[in-house]
Amino acid sequence: MNNGARDEVTAAAAGLASSAGSAGALPAAAEVAIALPAEAIARVRRLLDAGGRRVLGIVGAPGSGKSTLAAVLLRAFADVAVVVPMDGFHLANVELARLGRAGRKGAPDTFDSAGYVALLRRLRDPQPGETVYAPEFRREIEEPIAGAIPVPPETRLVITEGNYLLLDQGHWTGVRALLDEAWFVEVDGDLRRERLVARHQRFGRSYEEAVAWVESTDEPNARLIDTCKERATWTV
Repeated sequence: MNNGARDEVTAAAAGLASSAGSAGALPAAAEVAIALPAEAIARVRRLLDAGGRRVLGIVGAPGSGKSTLAAVLLRAFADVAVVVPMDGFHLANVELARLGRAGRKGAPDTFDSAGYVALLRRLRDPQPGETVYAPEFRREIEEPIAGAIPVPPETRLVITEGNYLLLDQGHWTGVRALLDEAWFVEVDGDLRRERLVARHQRFGRSYEEAVAWVESTDEPNARLIDTCKERATWTV
């Protein structure tokens, strides 16, 4: 993250995870502890001051800390915000196998991008008395779960995070116009890869398998995501 003025609000993952729900829970303590930039708080406050419901997108390569930043923001604005991750739109493993894409899980064409755009449109236009339900990806089973995240009509801020919010191809092209702001999360590449290897090991891969997956799948995706960062409102 940038070295500008910061609120020294350090998010120790273990401390917050105990009280956070699954849809905004911090990653395991080994993964990250971050200081929240003061500019991030100021930007969210400006969005809220504009009135109505606002949608904030957080974008970055795999392992950059998107989920952690979203979780810290959720803690800071818990009374008005909900986190809706893009990862809930992963295609099911059985469908990835049918399409021959299981070995590329996480690539742009392994998500229901049209479904994600349709959900964002609903979230931008809340209806009185109507709760919108979003899917959630569960890493412990490596599958999306439908209807796991409720977004009540009184929610003022939807924080959505994922890899491809700025991608200008296919249905992904429609995402950017549905975001009031898009923040791009940058982090040292070596640190990001270390996080990814550790994450894959936590969920059952050997060290060798984790390294191979990062190099063959995560890194090509990271390079693609990096080409889109100029479309972001702000780089964190």
